[in-house]
Amino acid sequence: MTMGPLLLVARLAAADLRRRRGQAALLVLAIAATSATLTLGLLVRGMADAPWERTRAATAGPDAVATATDPRALRALAGAPGVKATAGPFPTVSTELRAGGTAVRAVAQGRPAASAVDRPLVTDGRWSGAPGTVVVEQAFAAALDVRPGDRITLGGRPFQVAGIAVSAGRVPYPSATPGLVWTTRADTARLPGERRLTMPLALTDPASAPAFAAARKGVRPWQDMGAYATSDLRLANGALLGGTWAMAALAGLCVALAVGGRLAEQGRRVGLLKAAGATPAMVAAVLLAEHLALALLAGTAGLLAGWAASPALTEPAPGLLASGTAVPSPGVVAAVLLAALGVTAAATAFPALRGARTPTARALGDRVRAPRRSFLAAWAMRASARLPVPLLLGVRTAARRPRRTVLAAASTAVTVAMVVAALALNRDVARKDAGAVGPDFVPGAGNPVTERVSQVVLALCVALLLLAAVNAILTAWATALDSTRTAALTRALGATPRQVTSGLAAAQLLPATAAALAGVPLGLLVHTAALALGGDREGAGVPVPWLLAVVPATLLVVAALTATPIRRGADRPISEVLAHTP
Repeated sequence: MTMGPLLLVARLAAADLRRRRGQAALLVLAIAATSATLTLGLLVRGMADAPWERTRAATAGPDAVATATDPRALRALAGAPGVKATAGPFPTVSTELRAGGTAVRAVAQGRPAASAVDRPLVTDGRWSGAPGTVVVEQAFAAALDVRPGDRITLGGRPFQVAGIAVSAGRVPYPSATPGLVWTTRADTARLPGERRLTMPLALTDPASAPAFAAARKGVRPWQDMGAYATSDLRLANGALLGGTWAMAALAGLCVALAVGGRLAEQGRRVGLLKAAGATPAMVAAVLLAEHLALALLAGTAGLLAGWAASPALTEPAPGLLASGTAVPSPGVVAAVLLAALGVTAAATAFPALRGARTPTARALGDRVRAPRRSFLAAWAMRASARLPVPLLLGVRTAARRPRRTVLAAASTAVTVAMVVAALALNRDVARKDAGAVGPDFVPGAGNPVTERVSQVVLALCVALLLLAAVNAILTAWATALDSTRTAALTRALGATPRQVTSGLAAAQLLPATAAALAGVPLGLLVHTAALALGGDREGAGVPVPWLLAVVPATLLVVAALTATPIRRGADRPISEVLAHTP
């Protein structure tokens, strides 16, 4: 196209968007929600390892940590091939810690602040090194709610908290328990409890740490500790990216439903364009331009929204150093915008081309494309003949547009499946939290790992429900528009407005019922697959009453969302509708 036709396409698309702002807003909302989720997933993935790497660099983190009760074993390990440097060994003792009214077990390690390998970094207060003082690991201090200057007891002996520090020599609390405090060697020797020795190691080849540890008892590589330390970010990333696939499917369905509804409403406009000389290619270009412009706007808005929300998910657990705000790279920006444009183009192309190929005379004479007589429609006519009027109308209305009915049912099924999977995941999280009790865990303190996963699951559920709501509204609007003349003729033949309204509602609720029934086992299957990928054999399971409540809850929500567009379509005056019938 030259500049003249391109400008014409842009003007026609802009004019149509101004006339239908409500529909445009729904599409922008759906695509923006998907783009924001994708942005969050990509940013969390890019930041998953950064807090651990920064903490490791700032604290001269060891490549491996060895523990033993016999000092001779550690001396032999220090001279093993591949070991470049060591620190310690440092004595450790498992004992009881009391802070305020809280009693919990803790690991006290006697050591100085400075060492060639594994130097804890003080983030608050100072490293005193004086008898009767301790430094508390940062995540453990957050759970205990202690600060520099507070008094605690270790093994029944009083101590003052001199500082708070982070270290890459041990996985932060609560991923590793008991929590860690540092004392002087002399104080550690006086504490009661089980004793061990800990020796951080620096290797000539840090990448070989897993193989080095596998060949020696009591050695843990830094890669394993890093995976545990950043497990919350990794779980959040997995949930976000998994949810993005479901949201992309819903967004595509949303666009397809919106385009189909618009074409049903704009049949005469397409005919006028073609009568004025527009080619089928230009008509398709106008329809594509409208939705691609919305996709670009929504993709940009979603990218900015995801970036703004990312600090809440990319901030590390309390035991690690923050790595700053995640900034979308050019690759992330391109991926988000191309995903928004790609989903929209794929969902728009078929209905746009179909509308552009509609003969001009039929488009001018018929505002709504007549459905093709299909086997399903013929079967529905015979099967519904003896049903009550509302059900008869509902079955036949749903069968008139099988593609739209299938799209709406797929949207509902995906949403129900993800909600069921989220319920099952929350049950697993609750079970794990219930298991995090005992002398090694601070009573009443939250678990940042499970809290992060719960936040992500809640955000995904809200976004998925939002998209499903948009799809339900668009489906009801398109069905009401498509059935305007049929509803008017039905009322002219004696049906009451209530029967017509109930029939249009049944056209939404019948596929929603089937979708909800299919979504429950599909959601359980998704959860089972997620457990298998995570290495778990079985989850906590979802109570049967919860699963039974999913179907009626889905129908109630669909009925509430579709009530307004259905009522407007069924209540139009008969004379007004039939007067425009060719």
